[in-house]
Amino acid sequence: MGSAGQGTAGNVIAAVCSFFIAGLGQLVQGRLLKALVMFLLSVVLWWFFLGWIIHLWSVLDAAMWKGPK
Repeated sequence: MGSAGQGTAGNVIAAVCSFFIAGLGQLVQGRLLKALVMFLLSVVLWWFFLGWIIHLWSVLDAAMWKGPK
């Protein structure tokens, strides 16, 4: 999935994964550090009822990722 461009099936699957668990889409794409950051930020911010912001960011980031540069 590393060479998958924006809007490809791989990115759609990653976005769906991030919809259910923030950061999971980034993990599917092989971006471990970004996945960990997204997940931890989401968990921390849900305590303040703001986790939905990171959760939405995670979905959009997975959907629009263009692969390694």
